[in-house]
Amino acid sequence: MKYLDLPPIWLLGALILTRISPWGLPWGAAFWPGVILLSLAAGLVAAALWEFARARTTPIPHQHPSALIDSGIFRWTRNPIYLADILILAGFTLVWAKMLGLVLLPILVALLDRRFIRTEEARLTAAFGDAFEAYAARTRRWL
Repeated sequence: MKYLDLPPIWLLGALILTRISPWGLPWGAAFWPGVILLSLAAGLVAAALWEFARARTTPIPHQHPSALIDSGIFRWTRNPIYLADILILAGFTLVWAKMLGLVLLPILVALLDRRFIRTEEARLTAAFGDAFEAYAARTRRWL
């Protein structure tokens, strides 16, 4: 069951619910803004995975980090992959013109924050102490 408790699974669930929802957006599809958000998300994920590979540490939640990453994309956001998850849901919401996606966005943000980010930050504090505290003080959680 722990293998199902991963952010991509929660995102996939939100995407499926959004896609099958019968409620459309009142303004219709916004294809190009959605594609732009999806492109930004892809860039965030690629930049974050690059930094994880450079630091030789894991991007997988619930695992213990072997390095504190504060370079690259991590200079601007402590959670670029979670931010990408939100952009993916927002992007597909616009492309598919589905109202439920707008409802699910704040729910996904809260779920990622409470279920993953807070426990990861506790793990980083335990592993890196003052170094993580200093990083957290100068770098925003989302943007």
